[in-house]
Amino acid sequence: MSLNASDMQPLYDFAPVLELMAFGLVIALAPITCVWLRNRHHTPVRKLQALTVLTLFLTFDLVLFGAFTRLTDSGLGCPDWPGCYGSSSPVGAMAEITAAQTAMPTGPVTHGKAWVEMIHRYLATTVGVLIIVLTVGAWWQRHQAKKQRAPEPALSPWWPTFTLFWVCLQGAFGAWTVTMKLFPAIVTLHLIGGSVLLILLCVQAVHKTLSSKHLLPVEVPRGIYIAMAVTGLLVILQTLLGGWVSTNYAVLACTTFPTCQGSWWPAMDFSQGFQIWRELGLLKDGSHISFQALTAIHYVHRLAAYIVLAALIALAWRMHRAQVLRDQMRWLGGLTLLQFLTGLSNVVLDWPLVAAVLHTGGAAALLVVLTWGLAASRPTSLVTVSAKADQNKVRTSTTKVSV
Repeated sequence: MSLNASDMQPLYDFAPVLELMAFGLVIALAPITCVWLRNRHHTPVRKLQALTVLTLFLTFDLVLFGAFTRLTDSGLGCPDWPGCYGSSSPVGAMAEITAAQTAMPTGPVTHGKAWVEMIHRYLATTVGVLIIVLTVGAWWQRHQAKKQRAPEPALSPWWPTFTLFWVCLQGAFGAWTVTMKLFPAIVTLHLIGGSVLLILLCVQAVHKTLSSKHLLPVEVPRGIYIAMAVTGLLVILQTLLGGWVSTNYAVLACTTFPTCQGSWWPAMDFSQGFQIWRELGLLKDGSHISFQALTAIHYVHRLAAYIVLAALIALAWRMHRAQVLRDQMRWLGGLTLLQFLTGLSNVVLDWPLVAAVLHTGGAAALLVVLTWGLAASRPTSLVTVSAKADQNKVRTSTTKVSV
């Protein structure tokens, strides 16, 4: 049996690592310069806030492009890490990519897929550089506050420090995604890691925005605050299940809605479907995963979607009734509708690429909005509730006297 170029390529080749770091630094200079020019007359606090918001936006774009990379089967477009056949770009690997593409024209390595994979790595490196800048800036801001005996920043610099640790861990999972040949558990964890990164950056962006505008989190009813937190956990769980569907290519196990394969409870194999540590398409014993297992993966995600949709609708309604966090409420309503439509499109329209990418993006956006709501608010304290109740009693008593 003959081997193609990708079979003989070592999994790790750190020769281009310095060039990749330089690429990330050069690309990151664009948003850093943009923030500095737009805020050159503002305080360092304002500049750091603007850069945090921009980093959050670019990280969201990175999550979307990661979904595009996965859904176009470009995850192995460069079979080594961190470069492409030991080069910092597909241009330097033209011969190897051509050889692999000639051997398997529809295989994992083609010129198009190599570029998609490397652009994803360039974006990831850029986000990493920006988070390093945020970390350094946060510690410098704290040092300046101590030096001038001013109040310390409201948000601890350990937040961006932990975010930097997390993005490094994400890079490791990105490497394992390639070197372990799209191991479903690793790819799913990489997806969840991206969601956690968005949450970490969103908390920082909200707190820095409030601080720069000298605002405090708004008070919301305790029940709504708890509902936001619970709904956020449900969305994370559903994202995990959705990642498991996508990484196992189980979307088309059910092509009808609301039934699956003409049944409300199709034939399913849960033990195979949720056997976690295994290769793509295989079980631990080396046998191929069954169609019933793929059906189980798909249908569990669908059943959980009903619960999450109900929770999102109920939360948006409660926020509307209480007249709190109106911006977040509108976003939740729109994104919930988007998730329903794109999820349905994936099933009945044979998994269109646009709908699949938007479905991943919608889940990430829901987490950002819920985090935004939690970070921008605080639950009404019992003392406040008691004080308001006393005020209402006084008003009622006064009204009765006047009558």
